Amino acid sequence: MSKKSIVAVDLGGTNLKIGILDLKYNIRRKVVLSTRKFDRKEDLILAIEFGIKSIIRAAFLKQGSILGIGLGLPGPVDSKGGIVHFFPNIHGWRKVNLKELLERRLKLPVFLDNDAKLMAVAEYKLGDAGSFRNVLCITLGTGVGGGIILEKRLYRGQDNAAGEIGHLPINEKGPRCNCGGVACLESYVGNSRIRAEAAKIFSRNISLEELSALSKKGNKRAIYIWEKTGERLGIALAGAVNLLNLDAIIIGGGVANAGRALFEKLKITLRLRCMSVQSRRVKIFKAKLGEDAGLIGAAILVNTQT
Repeated sequence: MSKKSIVAVDLGGTNLKIGILDLKYNIRRKVVLSTRKFDRKEDLILAIEFGIKSIIRAAFLKQGSILGIGLGLPGPVDSKGGIVHFFPNIHGWRKVNLKELLERRLKLPVFLDNDAKLMAVAEYKLGDAGSFRNVLCITLGTGVGGGIILEKRLYRGQDNAAGEIGHLPINEKGPRCNCGGVACLESYVGNSRIRAEAAKIFSRNISLEELSALSKKGNKRAIYIWEKTGERLGIALAGAVNLLNLDAIIIGGGVANAGRALFEKLKITLRLRCMSVQSRRVKIFKAKLGEDAGLIGAAILVNTQT
């Protein structure tokens, strides 16, 4: 392992990933925990703290060899102040100064940002997004997050809250979203909605992994579910393409593993729903860094801040 290492954390509505990376962003060690075990905010903070300490011990790292700890978090955060505003899909988090709390407990510098923004930074630096000037990077999982690259720079907005494509309303009326909105995209293409629809169609609980495998084998019911998801996603993304004249859209997260049925329907819907000029330009890619993009982005955050 290199002389200096970075500890990276990617917190999602389903999983907590913790990794140790070198300064070239190679993942040297990684653990994945379920966040669904932790109903209370305090318990999840303890899990993050314990997970970080455990992986540092397991890698035999000394305190002085760790450049810092980077966290990608699933909601709007004040990255400079280190404060979590709230998490749409993890209850109990409101105005939590997570940076100060973890620095006090871990005795290491802590940096945090929105997970989708960090995914966008990682894909731009190390993935296919770097070939373009204007890119929307999306994470599809428990929630739906987004990071926007405009003219080769991450666009944050005045409150560091830009990019929330998952909370773009796509209907006049619809289900209430965890963010407080109505008919948000996330309510239609988040993995809880997909699993619920799949359970109705298959008359049993079915994981997204199994649903993807069935689709790739030609199961018509599984293909239908992923095509419907692709269509809904395409409708929302058509608005983003028309608004921003994007060069590319990069799609990551667990739902992005669905394969051809999702991506083909998404591309068809974009062609049908976008204006002709914008439609000709935009390209769709699956995230090159896969489910490690959040960890890599968190490591980049530390390396650029220290």
